[in-house]
Amino acid sequence: MTHEKLTMAQALNRALRDAMTDDPTVVVFGEDVGPLGGVFRVTDGLTAAFGEDRCFDTPLAESGIVGVAVGMAMNGMRPVVEMQFDAFAYPAFEQIVSHVAKMRNRTRGRVALPMVIRIPYAGGIGGVEHHCDSSEAYYAHTPGLHVVTPSTPGDAYALMREAVAAPDPVVFLEPKKLYWAKEEVALGPSASPVIGRAVVRRPGTDATLIAYGPSVPVALEAAEVADREGRSLQVVDVRSIVPFDDETVCAAVRATGRAVVVAEAPGFASVASEIAARVTERCFHSLAAPVRRVTGFDIPYPPPKSEHLYLPGVDRILDAVDDLQWEDS
Repeated sequence: MTHEKLTMAQALNRALRDAMTDDPTVVVFGEDVGPLGGVFRVTDGLTAAFGEDRCFDTPLAESGIVGVAVGMAMNGMRPVVEMQFDAFAYPAFEQIVSHVAKMRNRTRGRVALPMVIRIPYAGGIGGVEHHCDSSEAYYAHTPGLHVVTPSTPGDAYALMREAVAAPDPVVFLEPKKLYWAKEEVALGPSASPVIGRAVVRRPGTDATLIAYGPSVPVALEAAEVADREGRSLQVVDVRSIVPFDDETVCAAVRATGRAVVVAEAPGFASVASEIAARVTERCFHSLAAPVRRVTGFDIPYPPPKSEHLYLPGVDRILDAVDDLQWEDS
C-alpha cells in the first residue's frame, strides 16, 4: 500500500481511477463529468484515460441519469453517477426511492443494483439557491440504500473504493467545503470495512461530540477550544449514516456519559434526531444528561451571506456542552 498527499477531490478522483482500472464494468457519467472533469474536478482526466465509453457527459436530466444507471446495473455494469449539486438531485428522487432502493426486495434478491450516486452536498462554500443543501435524511429514511459521507481525504478514498465494489446502491455525499482539505492518503484496498464503521477522531473524557461529513472539522475545532478551557471532548465521526455503527458510537457515549450530536441539516426529523434517539435508547443508564443536538435551523438554506449564521459553529457546540454540564450539576 502506498501513500500520497491528496485533497479530498483528488482522493475521490484517484479512487474512481483505481476502481475503473481494476474493474472494466465501472462507468462514470453525469453532468459535465467528462472532458471538463466535473464542477469540482473530481472526475478530471478520467475521460482522457478511459475513453468516452467509460466516462461521459449526459443531458441535464437527473431522473434520466439515474434511470439509465438502473438499467446498466441490472445488466452487469457498475455505474457511478454524479448529481453535480445536492439540490439538483431531487428530480431523480423518484427513481432512487421507487427503483434503486427497492429492486433487490422487489425481485426477492435476484436483481441487485451495484451503483454509486455521487452528490456534492452541504454548505460552507457560499453557494446560491439550489447549490447548498443537506439532504441526507431523505436517503437515510429510504430502506435499501447505503448512505455515507467522508470528512477526510483518506476516508473519501476508502469509502469510494468500497462503495463502487458494494453489491447494493450507495448514496455518496461529498462535503463541498472539504474538497480542498489535504492529508496523506493510503491508496489501495482497505484492510478492514469502512462502510458501517464509525471512528473516534479525538479521545476525550468529559463529553462526546458525534458528527459526520462537513460537521466533523467543526466538532474537532470545538474540542480544541474546549481543551484550552480545561474540558476534554471526545469526537466521533459517524461517516456511515446507513448502515449505522451503534457499537462504536454508543461505546464512546458510555465512556463519557454525555453527548452532543452536530449536523448541518435542520434538526426536525433529521439524522441528528435519529442518532440522539438511538444513543438515548441504548445508553440511557450511562447518561448524566440528555443528549443535545446542534444543527441547522428549521428553515430553507439561507443566502450565501447568511450561511455563517445558519451553520453549526464552535460557540453553539460549546454552549450545548455547557448545557450538559449544567444538567449534571
